[in-house]
Amino acid sequence: MDLTRFNPDGLALSERYADTMDNVVLPWLAARRKDVAVAGSDGKPLFCSRFNADRPGGTVLIVHGFTENADKYAELIHSLLRCGYSVVAYDQRGHGRSWRDPAISDISLTDVDRFETYVADMKAVCDAVLAGTPKPWLLFSHSMGGGVSALFLESYPGVFAKAVFCAPMIAPNLGGLPKTAARLLCGAEGLLGRGKKRVLVSKPYAGTERFDASCATGRARFDWYEALRARNAAFQNNGPSYGWIREAMRVTKLALAPDAVERIAIPVRIYTAENDGSVMPDAQADFAARLRDGRRTLIPGSKHEIYRSGDDVLFGWWHGILEFFGE
Repeated sequence: MDLTRFNPDGLALSERYADTMDNVVLPWLAARRKDVAVAGSDGKPLFCSRFNADRPGGTVLIVHGFTENADKYAELIHSLLRCGYSVVAYDQRGHGRSWRDPAISDISLTDVDRFETYVADMKAVCDAVLAGTPKPWLLFSHSMGGGVSALFLESYPGVFAKAVFCAPMIAPNLGGLPKTAARLLCGAEGLLGRGKKRVLVSKPYAGTERFDASCATGRARFDWYEALRARNAAFQNNGPSYGWIREAMRVTKLALAPDAVERIAIPVRIYTAENDGSVMPDAQADFAARLRDGRRTLIPGSKHEIYRSGDDVLFGWWHGILEFFGE
């Protein structure tokens, strides 16, 4: 591994980042990648990728966040493979290359009928793809993926050996709008047949996002993914429907239901971004406090997408995750 391009854990240095990702990381991953179609909980196809390490000491399942896709995690996948872990990553329904509701013409709009469907899809991926990979099975999830993973672990506590939650969506940040008002609004839109319509404060994808308004603090990582996203229409999710907001608000009640968190017996590490405008840290704290073996850590200098921080924040944070997986 070229240490002029990578740190010892296989993360790309910000200097020459785009060149490293496009001309070194992506070709290297392509040689170890197998894409498969997985039948989701209701038979809808999910796009899934499996990456095989040379001498795997386990397998990590990556569950991405809202408006994301598996390819956004290419840098982390490269690191995990270099460090001896095979990887399974998939696009959640309504995202990336997985099934989208044909009734929604705007490909950048993100919708779901029930949040539990995401959980059932995750179970389908575990049964169809993860089941054929080396153990121990480890979990890395971000944001919405953290909400999905929390409900999954509560329903299927024996599947994974350890789990990492990066800025998990135990409760979404509604931007100051009271929960009651948000529920009434989303409920009314649903009754009027507009549940699959884009919320008023959101606009269709119209090109690259502004860095200062993004959830990233690493400029090189931000620029590289925005360029990738601009070239791939399937990666241009950028806003929720009223139905998706309604379902996101239900996650808190489901995840923090009586005796639900206590069913999770495995070690769990939760990382809270210091400057997170997307999810509520208090709900993360409530979830962590009820875990049998849970630890919550604040990551200074980070925004919601901790994994897209600058080298100074990212490298130490990720190294700690690798140590946790390897303990």
